[in-house]
Amino acid sequence: MSEATGTAPDKGMNIEAMVATVGVQIKVLRKQVGLTLDDLSRRSGVSTGLISQVERGKGNPSFATLVQLAHGLEVPVGRLFHLTEQISPVVRRDERRTLDFHGAGDPGDARYELLTPSLNGALEVIWVETQPGHDTSKTPFRHSGEEFGVVLSGVKDVYLDGVQHRLHAGDSITYSCSIPHWYANSGDEPSTSIWVITPPTW
Repeated sequence: MSEATGTAPDKGMNIEAMVATVGVQIKVLRKQVGLTLDDLSRRSGVSTGLISQVERGKGNPSFATLVQLAHGLEVPVGRLFHLTEQISPVVRRDERRTLDFHGAGDPGDARYELLTPSLNGALEVIWVETQPGHDTSKTPFRHSGEEFGVVLSGVKDVYLDGVQHRLHAGDSITYSCSIPHWYANSGDEPSTSIWVITPPTW
C-alpha cells in the first residue's frame, strides 16, 4: 500500500536538473529501505554502475530504467519525480488525512488517519480506531520494513505468522513487516492505537 504526495517537477526544468532530482530521490529511497547499490541492482535488474551514475545525476536514464528502479524500491514510478515540498511539520487533529486500507476488514468498522505531514519521509505514523469484531485475518499484511504499535484504549490482538499477541491499553509491540501479520479487535469496546511503520508502505 503505497502513495506519495509532493510537488511534480516544473515543466520548465531542464533535463540535467530533472535527472539530478530523480537521482537524489532514488538515493534517499534506497537508503530509507536499507538497500545497497548491489541490493537494488539485484531487485531491479539495473547494473550497479548505472544506478550509481543516476544517483549522482549523470546521464539520461530511460523511462524503462526508472520503472525498473521504482519496482526494485517498491514505489510508484511517479514518486521518483517528487521534490521536497515546504509543508508544516504540524498535523492538526481536524486536518488528518484519512487512509483507505483496501481489504483491511469492513470499511465501516475501522478508521485510519495519517499523523505525519506526508508519506515522503522515513516513517509513517497512523492513528487507528477499530470497532469490536474488526478482523483483517482474510488479508494478512506482508511488506518490507519494521512496525511498532501502542494501544491507547481497548483491546488489540496482533497476529504474527499466526501467533496471537493480545495488547491492552499501554501495551506495545515491535516486529519485522516481512512476517505475515493481521489484527483483530476481540473486545467489547472500540480500540484506539498508534502505529509507526518504516519505511512508509503507501
